[in-house]
Amino acid sequence: MTGHPKRYTSGQIARLTGLSADSIRHYERVGILPRAVRTEAGYRQYGEDALQRVRLVQAALKIGFGLRELAEVFRVRDQGGAPCRRVFKLTEEKLEEITHQIGELRRTERYMRQVLREWDLLMKKAGPGRRAFLLQALDQNSSARTRRLSRLPQPGRG
Repeated sequence: MTGHPKRYTSGQIARLTGLSADSIRHYERVGILPRAVRTEAGYRQYGEDALQRVRLVQAALKIGFGLRELAEVFRVRDQGGAPCRRVFKLTEEKLEEITHQIGELRRTERYMRQVLREWDLLMKKAGPGRRAFLLQALDQNSSARTRRLSRLPQPGRG
């Protein structure tokens, strides 16, 4: 053992993290990874800290952070700052956005369930092998659609 710290090429970090070497080079370009030391042959050489940072980035991406945000956070941290309040605020904003998206998805789910109920009636009225014009029914305004559906015979009643 020579006492030298472990060094990794971009390809080695890529293999260890499941990313591509291009992604590792991109992380360096956008400031997530510090500039790599170059070998005489021009290969990038990263330290153990770069491998740990890439793994940290992967975890942060899973909860919604973007590469630009992470580059900003790491820039502050690398300059000796404490970006913890910024990270906390960004995470709160991401949670708010996800909460909003969940609400939108729930509204979409309710709408789709309603559409499927209406389409079921249209298909029953049209009969097997006949066009029910389902997509065209989406184009109708909801009150006209409701009036039209109310005039359809109810299943099992005629």
